[in-house]
Amino acid sequence: MKKILINVLLICGLAVLVSCEKDFDEINKNPYATTITNVGPLFNNVVNSLRLGWDEQFYVHNEVLYKQTQLAALTSEAWSNLSIGTEDIWSNYYIALAHIRDIEKRLDEMENPGHPDSLNNVRGMAKILLAYKTFRVTDLFGDMPFFGAGRGYEGVEYLHPKYDSQEDIYLFLLDELKWAAENISLETVSTTGGTFYSIAYYDNLFDGNLLMWIKFANSLRLRHAMRIAEKEPELAATIITEIIENNLPVIEPGEDVVMLPSKQSWLRESTNWSFREHKHLRMGSTIWDQMSENDSTNGTGIFDPRAFLFFETNNDNQWVAYPQVPNANTPPSGGIPYGLHRDLNYTIKGTDCIYSPLNYYLIRDENDIPEIILTGAEYYFIKSEAYFRGIGLPQDPDLGSAEYFEAIITSMEFWDNLKNNSSIWLYTDPNYELTNPYDIANKIFFVEEKLELLYAQRWVDGFRQPWEAFCLARRTKQTPREGGPLDYFRLPYPPSESEHNTINWSAQVAKMGGDLSTVKVWWME
Repeated sequence: MKKILINVLLICGLAVLVSCEKDFDEINKNPYATTITNVGPLFNNVVNSLRLGWDEQFYVHNEVLYKQTQLAALTSEAWSNLSIGTEDIWSNYYIALAHIRDIEKRLDEMENPGHPDSLNNVRGMAKILLAYKTFRVTDLFGDMPFFGAGRGYEGVEYLHPKYDSQEDIYLFLLDELKWAAENISLETVSTTGGTFYSIAYYDNLFDGNLLMWIKFANSLRLRHAMRIAEKEPELAATIITEIIENNLPVIEPGEDVVMLPSKQSWLRESTNWSFREHKHLRMGSTIWDQMSENDSTNGTGIFDPRAFLFFETNNDNQWVAYPQVPNANTPPSGGIPYGLHRDLNYTIKGTDCIYSPLNYYLIRDENDIPEIILTGAEYYFIKSEAYFRGIGLPQDPDLGSAEYFEAIITSMEFWDNLKNNSSIWLYTDPNYELTNPYDIANKIFFVEEKLELLYAQRWVDGFRQPWEAFCLARRTKQTPREGGPLDYFRLPYPPSESEHNTINWSAQVAKMGGDLSTVKVWWME
Protein backbone atom coordinates (compact mmCIF):
# COMPACT_ATOMS: atom_id res chain seq x y z
CA MET A 1 0.00 0.00 0.00
CA LYS A 2 2.89 2.34 0.83
CA LYS A 3 4.51 1.61 -2.54
CA ILE A 4 1.23 2.24 -4.34
CA LEU A 5 0.78 5.52 -2.49
CA ILE A 6 4.32 6.64 -3.48
CA ASN A 7 3.62 5.81 -7.12
CA VAL A 8 0.35 7.74 -7.06
CA LEU A 9 2.11 10.75 -5.56
CA LEU A 10 4.83 10.57 -8.21
CA ILE A 11 2.27 10.43 -10.99
CA CYS A 12 0.35 13.37 -9.52
CA GLY A 13 3.57 15.32 -9.13
CA LEU A 14 4.49 14.74 -12.75
CA ALA A 15 1.03 15.81 -13.81
CA VAL A 16 1.36 19.02 -11.81
CA LEU A 17 4.80 19.70 -13.31
CA VAL A 18 3.50 19.13 -16.82
CA SER A 19 0.53 21.35 -16.09
CA CYS A 20 2.75 24.08 -14.63
CA GLU A 21 5.12 23.91 -17.59
CA LYS A 22 2.16 24.10 -19.95
CA ASP A 23 0.77 27.12 -18.03
CA PHE A 24 4.12 28.86 -18.04
CA ASP A 25 4.40 28.26 -21.76
CA GLU A 26 1.07 30.02 -22.19
CA ILE A 27 2.12 32.90 -19.94
CA ASN A 28 5.47 33.33 -21.66
CA LYS A 29 4.06 33.52 -25.16
CA ASN A 30 4.55 36.75 -27.07
CA PRO A 31 1.47 38.83 -26.18
CA TYR A 32 1.24 39.98 -29.79
CA ALA A 33 0.63 36.43 -30.94
CA THR A 34 -2.72 36.21 -29.16
CA THR A 35 -5.57 38.47 -28.13
CA ILE A 36 -5.83 36.93 -24.67
CA THR A 37 -3.53 38.35 -21.98
CA ASN A 38 -3.95 39.63 -18.45
CA VAL A 39 -4.82 43.07 -19.82
CA GLY A 40 -8.12 41.73 -21.17
CA PRO A 41 -9.67 40.60 -17.88
CA LEU A 42 -8.58 43.84 -16.22
CA PHE A 43 -10.24 45.80 -18.99
CA ASN A 44 -13.41 43.73 -18.62
CA ASN A 45 -13.43 44.52 -14.89
CA VAL A 46 -13.40 48.23 -15.71
CA VAL A 47 -16.27 47.82 -18.17
CA ASN A 48 -18.25 45.91 -15.53
CA SER A 49 -17.68 48.81 -13.12
CA LEU A 50 -19.83 51.00 -15.38
CA ARG A 51 -22.90 49.38 -13.83
CA LEU A 52 -24.73 51.52 -11.32
CA GLY A 53 -24.17 50.65 -7.68
CA TRP A 54 -27.02 49.41 -5.51
CA ASP A 55 -26.42 51.92 -2.72
CA GLU A 56 -25.65 54.64 -5.26
CA GLN A 57 -29.13 54.28 -6.71
CA PHE A 58 -30.86 54.00 -3.35
CA TYR A 59 -29.17 56.77 -1.35
CA VAL A 60 -27.91 59.13 -4.07
CA HIS A 61 -30.26 58.86 -7.04
CA ASN A 62 -33.55 58.14 -5.30
CA GLU A 63 -33.00 60.18 -2.16
CA VAL A 64 -31.09 63.18 -3.54
CA LEU A 65 -30.75 63.56 -7.32
CA TYR A 66 -34.37 62.93 -8.33
CA LYS A 67 -35.46 65.44 -5.72
CA GLN A 68 -32.88 68.09 -6.63
CA THR A 69 -33.49 67.80 -10.39
CA GLN A 70 -37.27 67.48 -9.85
CA LEU A 71 -37.43 64.67 -12.40
CA ALA A 72 -39.56 62.95 -9.76
CA ALA A 73 -41.03 63.86 -6.39
CA LEU A 74 -39.61 62.57 -3.13
CA THR A 75 -42.71 62.08 -1.01
CA SER A 76 -40.87 61.34 2.24
CA GLU A 77 -37.28 61.78 3.34
CA ALA A 78 -36.99 58.65 5.41
CA TRP A 79 -33.33 57.90 4.74
CA SER A 80 -30.46 60.04 5.98
CA ASN A 81 -27.61 57.75 5.01
CA LEU A 82 -26.25 59.59 1.99
CA SER A 83 -22.74 58.57 2.99
CA ILE A 84 -23.57 54.93 2.19
CA GLY A 85 -24.27 55.98 -1.39
CA THR A 86 -21.22 58.23 -1.71
CA GLU A 87 -19.00 55.44 -0.39
CA ASP A 88 -20.43 53.18 -3.09
CA ILE A 89 -19.58 55.67 -5.85
CA TRP A 90 -16.13 56.40 -4.39
CA SER A 91 -15.04 52.81 -3.90
CA ASN A 92 -16.34 51.73 -7.32
CA TYR A 93 -14.35 54.50 -8.97
CA TYR A 94 -11.05 54.02 -7.17
CA ILE A 95 -11.05 50.23 -7.58
CA ALA A 96 -11.61 50.75 -11.32
CA LEU A 97 -8.96 53.48 -11.40
CA ALA A 98 -6.40 51.06 -9.93
CA HIS A 99 -7.30 48.56 -12.67
CA ILE A 100 -6.82 51.25 -15.33
CA ARG A 101 -3.44 52.25 -13.87
CA ASP A 102 -2.47 48.57 -13.93
CA ILE A 103 -3.54 48.28 -17.57
CA GLU A 104 -1.45 51.33 -18.45
CA LYS A 105 1.55 49.89 -16.60
CA ARG A 106 1.26 46.53 -18.34
CA LEU A 107 1.00 48.21 -21.72
CA ASP A 108 4.13 50.23 -20.94
CA GLU A 109 5.96 47.02 -20.10
CA MET A 110 4.95 45.23 -23.27
CA GLU A 111 7.79 45.27 -25.74
CA ASN A 112 7.18 45.36 -29.48
CA PRO A 113 10.36 46.81 -30.98
CA GLY A 114 9.78 48.94 -34.06
CA HIS A 115 6.00 49.01 -33.67
CA PRO A 116 5.20 51.23 -30.65
CA ASP A 117 1.86 52.35 -32.11
CA SER A 118 0.51 48.79 -32.17
CA LEU A 119 -0.72 49.33 -28.59
CA ASN A 120 -2.63 52.51 -29.40
CA ASN A 121 -6.06 50.95 -29.75
CA VAL A 122 -6.05 49.44 -26.28
CA ARG A 123 -4.45 52.56 -24.81
CA GLY A 124 -7.19 54.66 -26.38
CA MET A 125 -9.97 52.42 -25.09
CA ALA A 126 -8.55 52.60 -21.56
CA LYS A 127 -8.30 56.40 -21.78
CA ILE A 128 -11.95 56.65 -22.84
CA LEU A 129 -13.14 54.54 -19.91
CA LEU A 130 -10.95 56.57 -17.57
CA ALA A 131 -12.43 59.80 -18.91
CA TYR A 132 -16.05 58.67 -18.63
CA LYS A 133 -15.71 57.37 -15.10
CA THR A 134 -13.64 60.31 -13.86
CA PHE A 135 -15.89 62.97 -15.39
CA ARG A 136 -18.85 61.34 -13.71
CA VAL A 137 -17.28 61.36 -10.25
CA THR A 138 -15.73 64.82 -10.41
CA ASP A 139 -19.04 66.26 -11.65
CA LEU A 140 -20.67 64.94 -8.49
CA PHE A 141 -17.97 65.85 -5.95
CA GLY A 142 -15.77 68.55 -7.53
CA ASP A 143 -12.05 68.40 -6.73
CA MET A 144 -10.85 64.86 -6.04
CA PRO A 145 -7.69 62.74 -5.81
CA PHE A 146 -6.77 61.79 -9.36
CA PHE A 147 -3.27 62.16 -10.75
CA GLY A 148 -1.66 60.38 -7.80
CA ALA A 149 -4.60 58.08 -7.08
CA GLY A 150 -4.91 54.41 -8.01
CA ARG A 151 -1.13 53.98 -7.76
CA GLY A 152 -0.78 52.40 -4.34
CA TYR A 153 1.09 49.45 -5.85
CA GLU A 154 3.82 51.86 -7.05
CA GLY A 155 4.88 52.90 -3.57
CA VAL A 156 3.76 54.11 -0.14
CA GLU A 157 3.96 57.72 -1.31
CA TYR A 158 0.77 57.11 -3.31
CA LEU A 159 -1.29 55.66 -0.44
CA HIS A 160 -2.65 59.08 0.54
CA PRO A 161 -3.13 61.02 -2.71
CA LYS A 162 -3.68 64.76 -2.66
CA TYR A 163 -6.77 66.38 -4.13
CA ASP A 164 -6.50 67.76 -7.67
CA SER A 165 -8.56 70.63 -9.02
CA GLN A 166 -11.53 69.77 -11.19
CA GLU A 167 -10.20 72.22 -13.77
CA ASP A 168 -6.89 70.34 -14.11
CA ILE A 169 -8.72 67.02 -14.27
CA TYR A 170 -11.10 68.28 -16.97
CA LEU A 171 -8.37 69.72 -19.18
CA PHE A 172 -6.32 66.53 -18.90
CA LEU A 173 -9.25 64.24 -19.74
CA LEU A 174 -10.34 66.32 -22.72
CA ASP A 175 -6.82 65.98 -24.12
CA GLU A 176 -6.86 62.24 -23.43
CA LEU A 177 -10.14 61.85 -25.33
CA LYS A 178 -8.72 63.77 -28.28
CA TRP A 179 -5.68 61.51 -28.31
CA ALA A 180 -7.88 58.41 -28.20
CA ALA A 181 -10.14 59.58 -31.04
CA GLU A 182 -7.15 60.41 -33.22
CA ASN A 183 -4.99 57.37 -32.45
CA ILE A 184 -7.43 54.46 -32.37
CA SER A 185 -7.07 52.92 -35.82
CA LEU A 186 -9.56 50.97 -37.90
CA GLU A 187 -6.72 49.40 -39.89
CA THR A 188 -5.37 45.94 -39.17
CA VAL A 189 -1.71 46.98 -39.52
CA SER A 190 -0.17 49.97 -37.74
CA THR A 191 1.67 52.78 -39.52
CA THR A 192 4.97 51.18 -38.49
CA GLY A 193 3.96 47.84 -39.97
CA GLY A 194 3.02 46.05 -36.77
CA THR A 195 -0.17 44.18 -36.00
CA PHE A 196 -2.45 46.01 -33.60
CA TYR A 197 -2.77 44.41 -30.19
CA SER A 198 -6.42 43.53 -29.60
CA ILE A 199 -8.58 42.69 -26.61
CA ALA A 200 -11.81 42.47 -28.60
CA TYR A 201 -12.67 39.21 -26.84
CA TYR A 202 -12.93 41.14 -23.56
CA ASP A 203 -14.75 44.19 -24.91
CA ASN A 204 -18.23 43.77 -23.45
CA LEU A 205 -19.18 47.35 -24.27
CA PHE A 206 -18.69 47.50 -28.06
CA ASP A 207 -17.60 43.94 -28.93
CA GLY A 208 -14.33 45.15 -30.41
CA ASN A 209 -15.95 47.73 -32.70
CA LEU A 210 -13.21 50.37 -32.74
CA LEU A 211 -15.30 52.90 -34.67
CA MET A 212 -17.76 52.90 -31.77
CA TRP A 213 -14.91 53.67 -29.38
CA ILE A 214 -13.92 56.64 -31.55
CA LYS A 215 -17.52 57.83 -31.64
CA PHE A 216 -17.80 57.47 -27.88
CA ALA A 217 -14.64 59.55 -27.39
CA ASN A 218 -15.90 62.36 -29.63
CA SER A 219 -19.35 62.35 -28.04
CA LEU A 220 -17.83 62.60 -24.57
CA ARG A 221 -15.69 65.51 -25.76
CA LEU A 222 -18.83 67.27 -26.98
CA ARG A 223 -20.72 66.58 -23.74
CA HIS A 224 -18.01 68.00 -21.52
CA ALA A 225 -17.03 70.84 -23.85
CA MET A 226 -20.58 72.15 -23.56
CA ARG A 227 -20.45 71.60 -19.81
CA ILE A 228 -17.52 74.00 -19.46
CA ALA A 229 -18.87 76.55 -21.97
CA GLU A 230 -19.49 79.14 -19.25
CA LYS A 231 -16.10 78.65 -17.60
CA GLU A 232 -13.87 77.97 -20.64
CA PRO A 233 -15.80 79.40 -23.62
CA GLU A 234 -12.87 79.42 -26.05
CA LEU A 235 -11.87 75.81 -25.38
CA ALA A 236 -15.49 74.68 -25.52
CA ALA A 237 -16.01 76.46 -28.84
CA THR A 238 -12.82 74.98 -30.29
CA ILE A 239 -13.85 71.41 -29.47
CA ILE A 240 -17.42 71.87 -30.71
CA THR A 241 -16.21 73.45 -33.96
CA GLU A 242 -13.64 70.73 -34.54
CA ILE A 243 -16.07 67.86 -34.11
CA ILE A 244 -19.18 69.26 -35.77
CA GLU A 245 -17.70 71.19 -38.70
CA ASN A 246 -15.30 68.36 -39.52
CA ASN A 247 -18.15 65.87 -39.24
CA LEU A 248 -16.13 63.65 -36.93
CA PRO A 249 -17.84 60.36 -36.00
CA VAL A 250 -20.15 60.55 -32.97
CA ILE A 251 -22.74 58.29 -31.36
CA GLU A 252 -25.79 58.28 -33.64
CA PRO A 253 -29.40 57.14 -33.14
CA GLY A 254 -29.51 53.40 -32.60
CA GLU A 255 -25.87 53.29 -31.44
CA ASP A 256 -26.63 54.25 -27.85
CA VAL A 257 -23.95 53.49 -25.27
CA VAL A 258 -25.60 51.38 -22.58
CA MET A 259 -24.96 48.60 -20.12
CA LEU A 260 -27.40 45.94 -21.31
CA PRO A 261 -27.79 42.94 -18.99
CA SER A 262 -29.06 40.46 -21.60
CA LYS A 263 -26.07 41.21 -23.82
CA GLN A 264 -23.47 41.27 -21.06
CA SER A 265 -24.77 38.33 -18.99
CA TRP A 266 -25.77 40.01 -15.74
CA LEU A 267 -29.04 40.86 -13.97
CA ARG A 268 -30.13 44.44 -13.28
CA GLU A 269 -31.49 43.54 -9.86
CA SER A 270 -30.23 46.69 -8.19
CA THR A 271 -32.74 49.09 -9.75
CA ASN A 272 -35.91 47.34 -8.64
CA TRP A 273 -34.36 46.76 -5.22
CA SER A 274 -33.56 50.46 -4.84
CA PHE A 275 -37.13 51.48 -5.69
CA ARG A 276 -38.81 48.61 -3.86
CA GLU A 277 -36.95 49.25 -0.61
CA HIS A 278 -36.90 53.04 -0.90
CA LYS A 279 -40.62 53.31 -1.84
CA HIS A 280 -40.90 57.12 -1.80
CA LEU A 281 -40.49 58.29 -5.41
CA ARG A 282 -43.56 59.33 -7.42
CA MET A 283 -44.35 61.41 -10.48
CA GLY A 284 -44.04 65.05 -9.47
CA SER A 285 -45.97 68.06 -10.66
CA THR A 286 -42.88 69.57 -12.35
CA ILE A 287 -42.39 66.84 -14.93
CA TRP A 288 -46.16 66.30 -15.20
CA ASP A 289 -46.55 69.90 -16.37
CA GLN A 290 -43.98 69.23 -19.10
CA MET A 291 -45.94 66.26 -20.40
CA SER A 292 -49.62 67.06 -19.97
CA GLU A 293 -51.73 70.05 -20.99
CA ASN A 294 -53.97 69.70 -17.94
CA ASP A 295 -54.44 67.74 -14.73
CA SER A 296 -57.12 65.44 -16.09
CA THR A 297 -56.80 62.18 -14.18
CA ASN A 298 -57.80 60.08 -17.19
CA GLY A 299 -54.64 61.07 -19.05
CA THR A 300 -56.34 62.78 -21.97
CA GLY A 301 -54.19 65.87 -21.45
CA ILE A 302 -50.93 63.96 -21.98
CA PHE A 303 -49.19 65.09 -25.17
CA ASP A 304 -45.74 63.63 -24.53
CA PRO A 305 -45.93 59.83 -25.01
CA ARG A 306 -42.88 59.30 -22.80
CA ALA A 307 -45.18 60.01 -19.83
CA PHE A 308 -46.72 56.57 -20.38
CA LEU A 309 -43.26 54.97 -20.33
CA PHE A 310 -41.83 56.87 -17.37
CA PHE A 311 -44.91 56.70 -15.13
CA GLU A 312 -48.22 54.92 -14.66
CA THR A 313 -51.57 55.51 -12.98
CA ASN A 314 -52.19 55.22 -9.25
CA ASN A 315 -54.07 52.37 -7.63
CA ASP A 316 -57.40 53.85 -8.84
CA ASN A 317 -56.10 53.96 -12.43
CA GLN A 318 -55.79 57.76 -12.33
CA TRP A 319 -52.98 60.09 -13.32
CA VAL A 320 -52.16 62.14 -10.22
CA ALA A 321 -48.92 64.05 -9.62
CA TYR A 322 -47.47 64.60 -6.18
CA PRO A 323 -46.93 68.34 -5.54
CA GLN A 324 -43.25 69.10 -6.08
CA VAL A 325 -43.47 71.55 -3.19
CA PRO A 326 -46.02 69.97 -0.84
CA ASN A 327 -47.70 71.80 2.01
CA ALA A 328 -49.10 70.71 5.34
CA ASN A 329 -52.40 69.75 3.69
CA THR A 330 -50.86 67.47 1.04
CA PRO A 331 -52.17 63.92 1.58
CA PRO A 332 -49.31 61.51 2.28
CA SER A 333 -48.16 58.99 -0.28
CA GLY A 334 -48.14 55.25 0.29
CA GLY A 335 -48.81 51.95 -1.37
CA ILE A 336 -46.57 49.22 -2.74
CA PRO A 337 -46.24 50.05 -6.47
CA TYR A 338 -42.72 48.66 -6.74
CA GLY A 339 -43.32 45.33 -4.98
CA LEU A 340 -42.50 42.11 -6.80
CA HIS A 341 -46.05 40.86 -6.21
CA ARG A 342 -46.99 42.92 -9.29
CA ASP A 343 -45.36 40.32 -11.51
CA LEU A 344 -48.50 38.26 -10.89
CA ASN A 345 -50.93 40.94 -9.68
CA TYR A 346 -50.02 43.93 -11.83
CA THR A 347 -52.98 46.14 -10.92
CA ILE A 348 -52.45 45.93 -7.14
CA LYS A 349 -50.41 48.96 -6.10
CA GLY A 350 -51.83 49.36 -2.60
CA THR A 351 -54.87 51.43 -1.63
CA ASP A 352 -52.58 54.20 -0.33
CA CYS A 353 -50.90 54.54 -3.72
CA ILE A 354 -52.81 57.73 -4.55
CA TYR A 355 -50.07 59.29 -6.71
CA SER A 356 -48.64 58.02 -9.98
CA PRO A 357 -45.51 55.90 -9.43
CA LEU A 358 -42.70 55.32 -11.87
CA ASN A 359 -43.52 52.72 -14.49
CA TYR A 360 -43.15 49.30 -12.93
CA TYR A 361 -41.64 47.64 -15.99
CA LEU A 362 -39.05 50.37 -16.48
CA ILE A 363 -37.53 49.60 -13.09
CA ARG A 364 -38.47 45.91 -12.87
CA ASP A 365 -36.94 44.48 -16.06
CA GLU A 366 -33.62 42.90 -15.09
CA ASN A 367 -32.59 41.78 -18.58
CA ASP A 368 -33.71 44.08 -21.38
CA ILE A 369 -33.87 47.59 -19.89
CA PRO A 370 -30.34 49.02 -19.96
CA GLU A 371 -28.45 51.40 -17.74
CA ILE A 372 -27.86 54.43 -19.94
CA ILE A 373 -24.44 55.99 -20.50
CA LEU A 374 -24.91 58.14 -23.62
CA THR A 375 -27.58 58.16 -26.33
CA GLY A 376 -27.78 59.36 -29.92
CA ALA A 377 -30.22 62.11 -28.91
CA GLU A 378 -27.52 63.92 -26.95
CA TYR A 379 -25.58 64.89 -30.09
CA TYR A 380 -28.63 66.72 -31.45
CA PHE A 381 -29.31 68.44 -28.14
CA ILE A 382 -25.71 69.73 -28.03
CA LYS A 383 -25.79 70.89 -31.67
CA SER A 384 -29.08 72.66 -31.06
CA GLU A 385 -27.70 74.55 -28.06
CA ALA A 386 -24.51 75.39 -29.97
CA TYR A 387 -26.54 76.95 -32.81
CA PHE A 388 -28.93 78.78 -30.49
CA ARG A 389 -26.10 80.28 -28.45
CA GLY A 390 -23.39 80.54 -31.09
CA ILE A 391 -20.91 78.30 -29.25
CA GLY A 392 -18.40 77.02 -31.78
CA LEU A 393 -20.97 77.41 -34.55
CA PRO A 394 -22.55 80.48 -36.15
CA GLN A 395 -25.59 81.55 -34.17
CA ASP A 396 -28.53 80.31 -36.19
CA PRO A 397 -31.95 79.81 -34.54
CA ASP A 398 -33.30 77.99 -37.59
CA LEU A 399 -30.55 75.37 -37.54
CA GLY A 400 -30.94 75.20 -33.76
CA SER A 401 -34.62 74.45 -34.25
CA ALA A 402 -33.86 71.75 -36.80
CA GLU A 403 -31.38 70.01 -34.48
CA TYR A 404 -33.84 70.29 -31.59
CA PHE A 405 -36.46 68.64 -33.76
CA GLU A 406 -34.11 65.70 -34.45
CA ALA A 407 -33.27 65.43 -30.76
CA ILE A 408 -36.93 65.06 -29.79
CA ILE A 409 -37.60 62.46 -32.46
CA THR A 410 -34.51 60.48 -31.47
CA SER A 411 -35.41 60.63 -27.79
CA MET A 412 -38.95 59.43 -28.30
CA GLU A 413 -37.85 56.59 -30.55
CA PHE A 414 -35.18 55.56 -28.05
CA TRP A 415 -37.70 55.23 -25.22
CA ASP A 416 -40.20 53.49 -27.46
CA ASN A 417 -37.54 50.95 -28.45
CA LEU A 418 -36.78 50.29 -24.80
CA LYS A 419 -40.39 49.35 -24.22
CA ASN A 420 -40.58 47.22 -27.37
CA ASN A 421 -37.38 45.36 -26.56
CA SER A 422 -38.47 44.41 -23.06
CA SER A 423 -39.64 40.81 -22.79
CA ILE A 424 -41.67 41.48 -19.61
CA TRP A 425 -43.35 44.80 -20.55
CA LEU A 426 -46.82 43.32 -20.79
CA TYR A 427 -49.02 46.36 -20.30
CA THR A 428 -48.90 49.84 -21.82
CA ASP A 429 -51.55 52.49 -21.26
CA PRO A 430 -54.09 52.29 -24.13
CA ASN A 431 -53.58 56.01 -24.79
CA TYR A 432 -49.92 55.45 -25.64
CA GLU A 433 -49.16 55.90 -29.33
CA LEU A 434 -46.03 56.77 -31.26
CA THR A 435 -47.24 56.42 -34.81
CA ASN A 436 -45.96 59.83 -35.86
CA PRO A 437 -43.44 61.36 -33.45
CA TYR A 438 -42.89 64.25 -35.89
CA ASP A 439 -46.34 65.57 -35.05
CA ILE A 440 -45.48 65.37 -31.36
CA ALA A 441 -42.20 67.23 -31.86
CA ASN A 442 -44.02 69.96 -33.78
CA LYS A 443 -46.57 70.34 -31.01
CA ILE A 444 -43.86 70.69 -28.40
CA PHE A 445 -41.69 73.08 -30.33
CA PHE A 446 -43.90 75.97 -31.37
CA VAL A 447 -43.28 78.26 -28.42
CA GLU A 448 -41.21 81.39 -28.00
CA GLU A 449 -38.73 80.34 -25.29
CA LYS A 450 -36.79 77.93 -27.51
CA LEU A 451 -33.59 77.68 -25.45
CA GLU A 452 -35.54 77.14 -22.24
CA LEU A 453 -37.59 74.47 -23.99
CA LEU A 454 -34.43 72.85 -25.30
CA TYR A 455 -33.11 72.51 -21.75
CA ALA A 456 -36.47 71.18 -20.59
CA GLN A 457 -36.49 68.47 -23.23
CA ARG A 458 -32.90 67.45 -22.61
CA TRP A 459 -33.83 67.25 -18.93
CA VAL A 460 -36.80 65.01 -19.73
CA ASP A 461 -34.63 62.79 -21.92
CA GLY A 462 -32.27 62.30 -18.96
CA PHE A 463 -35.03 60.75 -16.85
CA ARG A 464 -32.99 57.62 -16.09
CA GLN A 465 -29.72 59.56 -15.93
CA PRO A 466 -30.42 61.82 -12.94
CA TRP A 467 -26.68 62.55 -12.56
CA GLU A 468 -26.69 64.07 -16.08
CA ALA A 469 -29.87 66.03 -15.40
CA PHE A 470 -28.19 67.29 -12.21
CA CYS A 471 -25.28 68.62 -14.29
CA LEU A 472 -27.67 70.27 -16.75
CA ALA A 473 -29.65 71.94 -13.95
CA ARG A 474 -26.51 73.27 -12.27
CA ARG A 475 -24.96 74.51 -15.52
CA THR A 476 -27.94 76.21 -17.12
CA LYS A 477 -30.14 77.07 -14.12
CA GLN A 478 -33.01 76.87 -16.62
CA THR A 479 -34.38 73.37 -16.28
CA PRO A 480 -38.03 73.07 -15.17
CA ARG A 481 -38.40 73.82 -11.51
CA GLU A 482 -40.98 74.68 -8.85
CA GLY A 483 -40.20 76.55 -5.66
CA GLY A 484 -36.87 78.22 -4.98
CA PRO A 485 -33.75 77.99 -7.15
CA LEU A 486 -31.43 75.01 -6.96
CA ASP A 487 -28.97 75.44 -4.10
CA TYR A 488 -27.58 71.90 -3.90
CA PHE A 489 -24.42 71.76 -6.02
CA ARG A 490 -22.31 68.76 -5.03
CA LEU A 491 -22.15 65.60 -2.93
CA PRO A 492 -20.11 65.57 0.27
CA TYR A 493 -16.99 63.41 0.26
CA PRO A 494 -17.54 59.97 1.81
CA PRO A 495 -16.46 59.49 5.45
CA SER A 496 -13.68 57.11 4.43
CA GLU A 497 -11.73 60.08 3.07
CA SER A 498 -11.67 61.85 6.42
CA GLU A 499 -10.68 58.58 8.09
CA HIS A 500 -8.02 57.27 5.71
CA ASN A 501 -6.81 60.33 3.79
CA THR A 502 -7.14 62.74 6.70
CA ILE A 503 -4.43 65.30 5.93
CA ASN A 504 -5.35 65.77 2.28
CA TRP A 505 -9.07 65.70 3.01
CA SER A 506 -8.67 68.35 5.72
CA ALA A 507 -6.69 70.59 3.38
CA GLN A 508 -9.32 70.24 0.67
CA VAL A 509 -12.24 70.95 3.01
CA ALA A 510 -10.46 74.03 4.36
CA LYS A 511 -9.81 75.22 0.81
CA MET A 512 -13.53 74.91 -0.02
CA GLY A 513 -14.71 76.51 3.20
CA GLY A 514 -16.42 73.29 4.24
CA ASP A 515 -17.50 69.98 2.74
CA LEU A 516 -20.89 71.45 1.90
CA SER A 517 -23.51 70.83 -0.77
CA THR A 518 -23.67 74.58 -1.40
CA VAL A 519 -20.07 74.72 -2.69
CA LYS A 520 -20.14 75.10 -6.47
CA VAL A 521 -18.08 72.83 -8.69
CA TRP A 522 -15.49 74.48 -10.95
CA TRP A 523 -17.52 74.70 -14.16
CA MET A 524 -20.49 76.44 -12.52
CA GLU A 525 -20.87 80.21 -12.76
